[in-house]
Amino acid sequence: MSESTHDGPALAWRDVTITYATGVVAVDGVDLVVPRGATIGVAGESGSGKSTLVMAALRLLPRDARLEGTVELDGEDVGAMTFGRLRAVRWTSAAIVFQGAMHSLNPVRTVERQVAEALELHRDEQYPDAAARRARVLELLGLVDLPASTAGAYPHELSGGQKQRVMIALALACDPDVIIADEPTTALDVVVQAQVLRVLSGLVADRGLTLVMISHDLAVLAAVCERIVVMRDGRVVEEGLSREVLTDPQHEHTRELAAAFPVIGDESARYTVGHDRERILPTTAPALAPAERDDPGRDTADSARDRHTQGVGGAVLAVRDLVVDFRSRGRAVRAVDHVSLECAPGEIVALVGQSGSGKTTLARSILGLQRPTSGEVLFEGEPMPRDRAGLRAYRRRIQFVLQDPSASLNPKHTVYEAVAEGLRIHRLEREGVDEAARVAQALEQAELTPTERYATSLPSQLSGGQRQRVVIAGALALEPSYLVADEPVASLDASVRGEILALLLRLRRDLGLGALVITHDLGLAWNVADRVLVMHQGRIVEDGPVEEVLLDPQHDYTRSLLEVVPSRLGSHA
Repeated sequence: MSESTHDGPALAWRDVTITYATGVVAVDGVDLVVPRGATIGVAGESGSGKSTLVMAALRLLPRDARLEGTVELDGEDVGAMTFGRLRAVRWTSAAIVFQGAMHSLNPVRTVERQVAEALELHRDEQYPDAAARRARVLELLGLVDLPASTAGAYPHELSGGQKQRVMIALALACDPDVIIADEPTTALDVVVQAQVLRVLSGLVADRGLTLVMISHDLAVLAAVCERIVVMRDGRVVEEGLSREVLTDPQHEHTRELAAAFPVIGDESARYTVGHDRERILPTTAPALAPAERDDPGRDTADSARDRHTQGVGGAVLAVRDLVVDFRSRGRAVRAVDHVSLECAPGEIVALVGQSGSGKTTLARSILGLQRPTSGEVLFEGEPMPRDRAGLRAYRRRIQFVLQDPSASLNPKHTVYEAVAEGLRIHRLEREGVDEAARVAQALEQAELTPTERYATSLPSQLSGGQRQRVVIAGALALEPSYLVADEPVASLDASVRGEILALLLRLRRDLGLGALVITHDLGLAWNVADRVLVMHQGRIVEDGPVEEVLLDPQHDYTRSLLEVVPSRLGSHA
């Protein structure tokens, strides 16, 4: 590790205000000191100022940002550094693990080449030749639990968790004292997330690193950090020991963040979502017994089992012995292995599992986007059609809600055009459908009101949650019988996540619209689903009511998933 010549804190922000040219005050008078060897989590939603604050530590702000106050790295004013000095301290004194590993890594260079480049630029005297650099690369890969063979791989050949660990290896290459990790586990499944957090925790403990980690998930921060700082509207609204912030939050916004990621087993979190913690039960739910009515948070395994039994008889969606094989490098790979399932009308089913378990391939097969090797998909009792015209009609009745709304929407099309696109593809004007009226209805159902205001907006003028609502409105415009939603809240902030989940529950309550929700988030399943399907290596290994599967799992794989879920109980002491 690099030798510090300063006895004071590793990082310090002293009365820092950061303003953009648009007039937005991203950071507003923040004082924050990070002692040497400390682990600090910075929590908050998009726009809270957390990334702007932390990126100022290495002067990685946009050119239009104006900084007032002082940011100190190892006692030195970052703002007063020459570019040469700044270039020298980046990677060697402090390094960053960026959020999007796929976007941060060069797709046409091997892992070894990318890590070696940092050594060439910043540690050429210590690692003067290719042999020395290769030895260092292999050492770094070992530190982050990656095999030596990873050195010769390109980013697209690695899983999400492997790419994130490569990013950590890159950050460690030049032995910095400070590591800044910006949302390092966003969109990773729970097992891979746990692996990345374990690597970070181990490195901090073994090497005495100072860690500043950004996230909107308090439980993730608590798994690694001793203290948590909560930001809102550019200001620090709460700061304290991780366990105290997580279990006994003092500020209203901290309580909202904590509630957005419910603890599995917390009965009050079942079907309870959104900013106002509204409980949204299906209208078809059986009447609660008197003892249950006294406790609005109660939803027992027996009642969930009853709902499941009542609905499955008339399944709206069924999969029978489905198999999907691919060819990869000359050999057969089985992505879906004899899967059977049923989804009842109005039922929300969570399909959970790790990346690579076959979830998305199964969903694509259900939607007719992937031809199965064998088996069949039935919708409302009828086999999924194979011809083009039949598939078009089929996809009108079962709609797909994609994970990334930014990628789903044409940036040049207005909201009206985005929602109307499906109506035009299916030529519903021939059936006498009034396009404008149907678009307005869909926007209202997706809670984008007043509809006139949103109809003329472009995606760039909307928040992430509003864009996801537009995607949902596009599906609703076709008046489907069922939704398939692929990680619908994975990239959204805590409060926005709650709003989208509330929307799904209201659509189920008001329209009887069920959904198959693909997710790696077991807390989401506990929050909104009636039933859970656990998928592992292409097979459904467990299927049952949420309360049974998540509170009394029968399969070892389900138990292994639950063991690595960050929770309030597993927070940093």
